[in-house]
Amino acid sequence: MKLVVSLILILAVSAGIQAQSSTQETISQAEYVRMLFAVEAGSLSRAALIEQLRKRGIGFEMTSGLRSLTASKAGNDSELRRTVEEAARRRQDPESFQPPDKEEAVFVLGRAREETLSAVGEMPDFVVKQRIRRSIAFAGTGNFKSRDRLTVAVSYRASGQEEYKLLTINGVRQEDTAPKGTYSQVGGTSSTGEFVTVLETVFKPESETRFEVVDTDVVRGRKTIVYDYSVTRDKARQKITSFAVVSDSAITGMRGRVWIDRENFRVLKLESIATEIPSDFAVTAASRMIDYDWVSISGETYLLPSSSDVRLTSRYGKEAYESRNVIEFRDYQKFGTEVIITDDDVEVVTDDGEPVESSDDPLLPPPPPPPPADTDRRI
Repeated sequence: MKLVVSLILILAVSAGIQAQSSTQETISQAEYVRMLFAVEAGSLSRAALIEQLRKRGIGFEMTSGLRSLTASKAGNDSELRRTVEEAARRRQDPESFQPPDKEEAVFVLGRAREETLSAVGEMPDFVVKQRIRRSIAFAGTGNFKSRDRLTVAVSYRASGQEEYKLLTINGVRQEDTAPKGTYSQVGGTSSTGEFVTVLETVFKPESETRFEVVDTDVVRGRKTIVYDYSVTRDKARQKITSFAVVSDSAITGMRGRVWIDRENFRVLKLESIATEIPSDFAVTAASRMIDYDWVSISGETYLLPSSSDVRLTSRYGKEAYESRNVIEFRDYQKFGTEVIITDDDVEVVTDDGEPVESSDDPLLPPPPPPPPADTDRRI
């Protein structure tokens, strides 16, 4: 009941915004272009532009040229891109892409909680292959340089236990493939908990998660409602461990966004950003974006991660660096099945399809050494 009352109060504000949009003119193409240049110049924030798009919508066709201009002037911001695309869909088909009313938003969120927690309880034992591309950049630049590429076999048990076997590094098969609690022995950034932990934390009643409707969106052809959420540190208890000069850990809160299917009430996409990070901790920011898709295991269908983008920003001497792990989840199979290394796993390429080269840039930090047991930089 507490959840429903809280949602109604927040949704009342959203309803006011929607009502206001009917009295405002839609954004013209000329005005949108001026806004993009203002974002580039720093006189208008991306958040303000996104808010205007959601309040007023657009009155023009979103062409390939405007998409390119949006990417170049706004730093290829994914939230802005998704917002303007939804505004374009809403312009073309107002009925199909209208924002939810209060009743639908509360109903969909309640059903999503039921479906998610039920699915967590019915999760099977399975194995899956992770293909991980790791890169690093000066914080805030987005200019990532490839660090390495890993192939990891993950065994998941319904009890929540995860085991990791490091199979290849840059296409080279590893001799030590004994299962471990993480793949942190390779050093650098690693992550765990994509399968259940984040979803369960967001939706379990004990978290007292606060939700707010933000927008609608389309994910892989499915219409979704997008909600912001936040969980305080004492409820989320998310652990980030950093291995720099010494091993250190911090407990954080979390906030982010969930994309919920309007028809079957399942989470198709989830963003998680660490909050309340101690100011003296080496890691200054941590986030991940997880996409979920339907997979078949032993003849049964389950909604499980298909990809994850994990980012950590850390202090290293006088500089700050951002590490990025792009993870693909492939070949879900029943527990006990051997994960096979294929030609794709040993073909070493970057995100652009180019061969991986060692990042010998003297301005970037050297690859961190393998940490002692149970210490890594992860979320």
